[in-house]
Amino acid sequence: VQLQASGGGSVQPGGSLRLSCVARGITLDYYAVGWFRQVPGKEREGVSCMASTDGSTWYTDSVKGRFTISRDNAKKTMYLQMNSLKPEDTAVYYCATDSAGHCRSWGPGYVDHWGYGTLVTVSS
Repeated sequence: VQLQASGGGSVQPGGSLRLSCVARGITLDYYAVGWFRQVPGKEREGVSCMASTDGSTWYTDSVKGRFTISRDNAKKTMYLQMNSLKPEDTAVYYCATDSAGHCRSWGPGYVDHWGYGTLVTVSS
């Protein structure tokens, strides 16, 4: 099983990036999918999740209204559209799956599969 994230990079405050994560070796249909981020010295933080059960979504408060998660099960791909980026969004972003299928327990301890991180840097 492999989750391959891409789309990170450097952007100025107020800019946008779109992260993608392609799954290989699993079918995403029954997994909750989503994103975490981590900065050095801090714990990995849940950013967003999309359930497989009903398509419901969850966002951490600091990104609500700016980030949008989506998924394309046929392409085995999840996305994170990030708009109005702020310097505090700078982090390594990781995609992940949870076989529970819902987002009620979205956290590092419940993740089945982790993707390799992609670095997002927001700086002027």
